[in-house]
Amino acid sequence: MKGYTKPLIVILLVLIADQALKTWIKTHMYLQQEYKVIGNWFIIHFTENNGMAFGLEFGGEFGKLALSIFRIIAVAGIGYGLHYLIKRKYHRGLIINVALIFAGALGNIIDSVFYGVIYKYESLFHGRVVDMLYFPILRGTFPSWVPVWGGEPFEFFRPVFNLADASISIGVIAILLFQKRYFKEEIRDEIGINNESVED
Repeated sequence: MKGYTKPLIVILLVLIADQALKTWIKTHMYLQQEYKVIGNWFIIHFTENNGMAFGLEFGGEFGKLALSIFRIIAVAGIGYGLHYLIKRKYHRGLIINVALIFAGALGNIIDSVFYGVIYKYESLFHGRVVDMLYFPILRGTFPSWVPVWGGEPFEFFRPVFNLADASISIGVIAILLFQKRYFKEEIRDEIGINNESVED
């Protein structure tokens, strides 16, 4: 189990926090209800979606089923990748970030696979993902001279998301930002192997 402890702790913490918050939202709020946490730019807003992260949709009954199955396959692939990285002793930061992505994906799978049955509104694999974190930090109107959107209202940040989405996003962004550090040792090893091959 050496090397697995920290990733497992990260996965469990994300899953527990994500599902605890979603359960509280489902049992204490009604759809579209909201609480202002910090002024008008941090709001708990209860919404649900049938699709992907940040409220993106993949429509229809078949779409829901296909997306749920795709998520399960994707999470199985990420889980195998995480196991591979730990076994090959890749950079700890990379392993933790992949664990964050795995935990987030698994958290949303629980919603889409089981919530329809748990909350008795739909069948297995047809549940809706619970979202609640809303950060409308900046609101205003586009100047009239702006092409296409001139005079229309704008809002940043518009999507409503959950802790699982945030976990996935943090993991992906961190890997992109620190990829040189994460893969530096592997690149050195490959160069060393190539040099040995040339010498032989």
